[in-house]
Amino acid sequence: MLKQLVYKNKTYRRFYEDHNIHYQLMEEWISLVRLVPTARNQQALKYLIINDPQIREQIFPALKWAGYLKNWDGPTQGERPPAYIVIGIDKNISDNYVAHWTYVDLGIAIQTILLAAAENGLGGCVIVAFNRQTIYNVLKIPEHIDVKAVLALGKPKENVTWVNMKPGDKDIRYYRDEQGNHYVPKRPLNEILMNKWPEFKFINNII
Repeated sequence: MLKQLVYKNKTYRRFYEDHNIHYQLMEEWISLVRLVPTARNQQALKYLIINDPQIREQIFPALKWAGYLKNWDGPTQGERPPAYIVIGIDKNISDNYVAHWTYVDLGIAIQTILLAAAENGLGGCVIVAFNRQTIYNVLKIPEHIDVKAVLALGKPKENVTWVNMKPGDKDIRYYRDEQGNHYVPKRPLNEILMNKWPEFKFINNII
């Protein structure tokens, strides 16, 4: 069920590095993404699957992890992602590749991949902060591909829990306890659903 997959699909940053993800499985995910809607049906997103250990080792230093965890530099050896999927926009296809709708396409694609990963007992982390020069040099990516995100993928090696934010709480920073458990604050439904707001009671005709 979709609900179960959404509950499994949390952001994970520590993995069982020795748990390999086969190339063919990730290719199936990309084949699935190929079918999702895109703006103007341009299908401008391109994907690069990486599970080669040597290449993983080279691109890892280019990735920036968990900005809210100031004293953590990212997963250590043995907990690093066993696979990545690099996603970029093909500027030769998209005549307006910096337009906002390209990010809609990107979001749909990323969520589809992560839900497919969750279905297979895997998880991931969306990384949009990275050293572009290193990524382009190591992976030999042509200039007409504008890399927008790197998905780190693997079998999760950490406990991630959602916690409901209290009324009036403005702190949305994720954090870890002394045991390394990871907590992610989430806004309550009555804060994000405007039907719950008093000023919109006039349209709250629940059928």
